[in-house]
Amino acid sequence: MAFPRPKPARPELPRRRVRTLECGQGAVRAVRFNVDGNYCLTCGGDKTLKLWNPHKGTALRTYQGHGYEVLDAAGSFDNSQLCSCGADKTVALWDVATGQVVRKYRGHAGKVNCVQFNEEATLIVSGSIDSTVRCWDCRSRRPDPVQVLDEAKDGVSSVKVSDHEILSGSVDGRVRRYDLRAGQLCSDYIGSPITSVCFSKDGQCTLAASLDSTRLLDKETGELLGEYTGHHSTAYRLDCVLSEQDTHVGSASEDGNIYFWDLVEGSLALSLEVGRSVVQSLSFHPSLPCLLAATQGHELWREETFQPEGDAAT
Repeated sequence: MAFPRPKPARPELPRRRVRTLECGQGAVRAVRFNVDGNYCLTCGGDKTLKLWNPHKGTALRTYQGHGYEVLDAAGSFDNSQLCSCGADKTVALWDVATGQVVRKYRGHAGKVNCVQFNEEATLIVSGSIDSTVRCWDCRSRRPDPVQVLDEAKDGVSSVKVSDHEILSGSVDGRVRRYDLRAGQLCSDYIGSPITSVCFSKDGQCTLAASLDSTRLLDKETGELLGEYTGHHSTAYRLDCVLSEQDTHVGSASEDGNIYFWDLVEGSLALSLEVGRSVVQSLSFHPSLPCLLAATQGHELWREETFQPEGDAAT
């Protein structure tokens, strides 16, 4: 006789501020977990990129090489390399251990808003205010992009990469998905300028934040599956996230809060008071109910039952 499987635990949300870190980088434009969630990157208004262990609150290294503020960054699958982009119109590839720039890619005509590695870290995908998405070969010394995706009619605010797709959001109000295997482009018209896009963990849906609401779309059909409102988004390029089990939708907000909605019901599940200034950037841990939020520094939030190392259990 087979024993019944234990009921899965109810998904928890990060409700408890565990740590606040002053980055010393001016305004933190973006905060990003690495691929396994053990480390994070902060992108500074002071032209620097910093690597942290957010769980211990320790700064590990500072990367200097951009000419203006750094706007986004990402880590490779094996944690050996970083990529970053900035208002200096460049994309940089870094060696994590040495802190040196391995290569700089120039080709965008305006500030570069967003950057991602592909799964094997052989390509860097970047999106810019110049309305293009460009793909750069990390292994070659050629200075030109291997592909330029120029369908957007206005600046590209966000890009995400899956094993065979590039998802982009633009100020022209469209979410575009490039299927690289099939050579196809699917475009969904939202209408309001897009500030952030992401894939769901199961690969079935896309989430798009715009200046009027955050929407969940069926990836294949473009059908609107859910709409989430209540946060303030009027001028800033704010992030949206999905929780580690795809159960909740999270959004940054200009009123100093972070909002979480139940993905299926669309009801507001949680509002976190971070501060008085704009919460511009969010990053959700890949496997834990753990959230990073960026304002002037960055904050780590965990579930209510979480006990930091060194705390006595109550």
